Amino acid sequence: MARVLIADDHGLVRAALASYLVEITGNRIIEAATLPEALGIIARDGPFDLVLLDYTMPGMSMPSGLTQAIKANAPNPVAILSGTAPPDIARRALTAGARGFVPKSIDPEEMIAAVRQMIAGEIYRPQEFLDSEQPRPAPVHITPREMDVLRGVMAGKSNKEIARDLEIQEVTIKLHVKTICRKLQARNRTHAAMLARDLDLS
Repeated sequence: MARVLIADDHGLVRAALASYLVEITGNRIIEAATLPEALGIIARDGPFDLVLLDYTMPGMSMPSGLTQAIKANAPNPVAILSGTAPPDIARRALTAGARGFVPKSIDPEEMIAAVRQMIAGEIYRPQEFLDSEQPRPAPVHITPREMDVLRGVMAGKSNKEIARDLEIQEVTIKLHVKTICRKLQARNRTHAAMLARDLDLS
């Protein structure tokens, strides 16, 4: 059974990814919320069969944060996770020694294939993504009320819980979540929370 360390400061995204990997691969998943926490876990329990580092979590910087993790987890692989980093960042990460760059937007099946490939010692290159030249996203206008709802989503709260916190009807929360997903071009509330965090909308 492979051991995988996932370091991402967005708990909802981290937990969803960890749960999916456990269910499909049976791997043992350890979680961290910051780079210093991840490095501490590696020092104590490593090296791991694979370390996945979120590109924008606290303490993470390129290439120094990646280099620290690679050194700590040697000789096993370290890869970068990201929801918003452009292709040039992905190419820099691979050049700096990352054994893969995994966009959070890829299909779940491709995510599993990438993890298995990296654990097997191969380098995962999302070639279509690397070859693309993505324009910078236009600024997203989120209203103050939508921001209140989005913070609740980012905290992993249900629509009912957010409605109670904001003292408005649950159906209104559902409409706000739908609008937020449309504005962020998110597939669902989890994806919206991840994009909002990476865009520093909190």
